[in-house]
Amino acid sequence: MKIPAGSSSDCLDVANVDWDKGNGLLPAIIQDAGDGAVLMLGYMNREALAETLASGRVTFWSRSKGRLWTKGESSGNFLALRAVAVDCDGDTLLILAEPSGPACHTGSRTCWGGDAPHAAGESLGFLAKLESIIQQRIASRPEGSYTSKLLAEGTRRIAQKVGEEGLELALAAVAQSDDEVLGEAADLLYHAMLLLQVKNLSLARVVSELELRHRSRTKDAFGSPSAGS
Repeated sequence: MKIPAGSSSDCLDVANVDWDKGNGLLPAIIQDAGDGAVLMLGYMNREALAETLASGRVTFWSRSKGRLWTKGESSGNFLALRAVAVDCDGDTLLILAEPSGPACHTGSRTCWGGDAPHAAGESLGFLAKLESIIQQRIASRPEGSYTSKLLAEGTRRIAQKVGEEGLELALAAVAQSDDEVLGEAADLLYHAMLLLQVKNLSLARVVSELELRHRSRTKDAFGSPSAGS
């Protein structure tokens, strides 16, 4: 099966999908590729999965319509495929997708509404959205944008701003209110993310570095030699 550009099927072995369960119709959990929120649950048959992989847009078998149904075909709120996997029993699909609008026909972001419980990581997922916005600003340089202004002033100025914001955060932590500390921390994080993008680096690579350090420290704590020891 053809995999669309920008998507991944590393966790999908089509031969491991057990279509006999559910009479050829398997549940497909749709998860936001950005922040991990569970957006909706649909059902796929062989044809729906094949169409999803070929088109790059999540497509289901609609039990009510009795036909293939591409999410967003009426509303325009498509789900762009980013990755797909099958579970250990071969009878449930996990789809990572990038939504172009609300996933629910009610206009809610997810089919469980705004009062549904949220995982702690979902709020941190906004950083991925912010990183995407920064990338767009770098590409388009919109007039009047603060990011565009900094980009025009060059990498040295952006690096200077990171230093300034770091100092302001430290001073706020010593002598100012919690709200001011939060504001300065937000300023520092934004400018650091912009600097990373200008250097063609990502927040994900910073997280990977932190994870690597954590693993090294954990090994060291249990008596295994850590990196550099």
